[in-house]
Amino acid sequence: MDSSSSRKERASSPSRRDTAGLESSATLSGNSIGRDLTAFGRTVTATAGQIIGPFAEGDRPGQYTSTMGDISKQLSKRPAIQKRMLSMKHRSPGELVRSKFSTAEIQHRALTHVPDEMLYNIPAAEHSYSLFQGFQATIPDETLVTDRQKKNRRRSSGKHKAIEEPNGSGPDEPPTLAQMGREKEKLLRQLEMLGVRKNMSSAEIREIDMKIANLNQMRNIVFERLAQLETEETEIEHESKYSSLSFSICASVVLTLKSVVVSVENKIEELEDELEIAGIGEPAAPTDASSAEDTPEETGSYKSESVYKGSSSGKSRPRKRKPGKRLTKPTLHEHVEPGQNIKNIQTHKDTISCLDFDVPFGTLVTAALDDSVRVWDLNSGKCLGALEGHNASIRCLQVEDSIVATGSADASIRLWDLSRADSYRYAPDEDATEIPSMADCHVLTLGSHIDEVTALYFQGDMLVSGSADKTLRQWDLEKGRCVQTLDVLWAAAQNNMDEGKWRTPSGRISGGNSGDFVGALQCFDAALACGTADGMVRLWDLRSGQVHRSLVGHTGPVTALQFDDVHLVSASLDRSIRIWDLRTGTIFDAFGYNNPITSMQFDTRRIVSAAGENVVKVYDKTDGRHWDCGAGLKDDGDVPVSITDRVRVKDGYLVEGRRDGMVGVWSC
Repeated sequence: MDSSSSRKERASSPSRRDTAGLESSATLSGNSIGRDLTAFGRTVTATAGQIIGPFAEGDRPGQYTSTMGDISKQLSKRPAIQKRMLSMKHRSPGELVRSKFSTAEIQHRALTHVPDEMLYNIPAAEHSYSLFQGFQATIPDETLVTDRQKKNRRRSSGKHKAIEEPNGSGPDEPPTLAQMGREKEKLLRQLEMLGVRKNMSSAEIREIDMKIANLNQMRNIVFERLAQLETEETEIEHESKYSSLSFSICASVVLTLKSVVVSVENKIEELEDELEIAGIGEPAAPTDASSAEDTPEETGSYKSESVYKGSSSGKSRPRKRKPGKRLTKPTLHEHVEPGQNIKNIQTHKDTISCLDFDVPFGTLVTAALDDSVRVWDLNSGKCLGALEGHNASIRCLQVEDSIVATGSADASIRLWDLSRADSYRYAPDEDATEIPSMADCHVLTLGSHIDEVTALYFQGDMLVSGSADKTLRQWDLEKGRCVQTLDVLWAAAQNNMDEGKWRTPSGRISGGNSGDFVGALQCFDAALACGTADGMVRLWDLRSGQVHRSLVGHTGPVTALQFDDVHLVSASLDRSIRIWDLRTGTIFDAFGYNNPITSMQFDTRRIVSAAGENVVKVYDKTDGRHWDCGAGLKDDGDVPVSITDRVRVKDGYLVEGRRDGMVGVWSC
């Protein structure tokens, strides 16, 4: 058994001599190939070194030719290599790449290779789904669409032969278990993708919320910085006004002293000349300069009778002063959300009858039924002083730069220059309990009316006032006198108006809501618009003193009006606001509220009004939206918010006065 098996193994396996011969021949061929490759590598290395190396050696001009000859000799020994090298010049770079790597391998390497720089600082995974799952979820699933199209095609092709399913079942036959399994897998897949999409959307919402919170935090920081900058800006502006005023006072004192010295010198020279020519001729007359210095400036006083005083004299005619305009423009309120409260100030203890301010965060003047008029700093909320001089309550007022005009129930109009008061330049101390008087700010008193002044408007050197004496008066502020009187009753009679609507003693209409005879007015150059208690809005021409046009529409007294280049907006106790087109004299738009409207004003975008509620009614002219602004929206019922009677707005900065003496400042 053993001998036979050994013989079989020797017969089946090659002899050791043959194996040794094969190994020796392979070794020889391998050694020869290795030597050839080594020689070729050396030649290529030398060639590359000679070609890429510097060309500073100029004593070997045939180096490149000899090198290329060596390469040709090596290539001639290997025809296959020479053939491949020569075939490469006919291929494009893309073909060379494809000859080395397949398209799938190139895509795989491009997707799987990530540089080391991108692997640093990888954020922690916050989602339960991978990037590939999210990518699959974003691909629209057209399975339902395809099935729906197939069903529609089957319904439409009822006349044709029914198409059988791939497994041989017809469309009317019940589905098999395999089909139901596939449908279940499809539905589960769709549910899974929908869940992935929902979670991705939720993650995006959370990320957006986080970004919004961060941005709001940054906005609050920048907003506080802007508020601080505007506060410093206001303080510096007040200091600059005081410095300029002090400089002007010092300069006037110096000029006065110089003029006095010059006049004294001139008198001395004249006396010396008179002594030299004593007894010859009359003394020489003083020169023009000396006479101008010695002769006091003549000032005239204007007196008029009033219903409250036998004669009320105004001050001497004031010199024409240039109003102190603000050097800066506040912008803080532009970055506050509409409807947000900026400040609340307790100004009076009684109902606010009228108010006005010059610019946002500027100077506010308020008047109440307690016969007091107070000036406030809207930036700090402090009271700068009180305007004292009227003998009755203030019915109307207007603020323009540092000039204030007040119309009172004592039938007089007073003009004030707030820049004359020290408290206007410097806010009083917080510990001060008494309100400083600003009586030194009084400039001029106008007293030709014989009944309470209910409306006024001034622009430049012209002022127009309306009174319960049924007249409109035009004033020249430079001369301090009335230059024209317009009789409203006479104008109404010219238009055949029913005079029975007027109540003669008080100027209020009979029946219904009572209102001022002249409720509102505004002028521009020679154009004057006036709203009266009969519900009419009359447009006057001050050059002729005639009514140019009458706007008929209101059924109650007009309480407020304002116009621009195109439109005129009027408010009335008939609970409506009407927008008139001045070009045609027709109503452009109108809307109403639940209560009579006592005050109204508009800026470039919004119309604000007080309509007998604890909120301010706001109408956005750009999009026609109505909304409310005020403390009444947050009324908790414990301390009810008082009714708002007066509103003023400029550049989205709203100030409202209430019946409890509180003033609210809002952004709208």
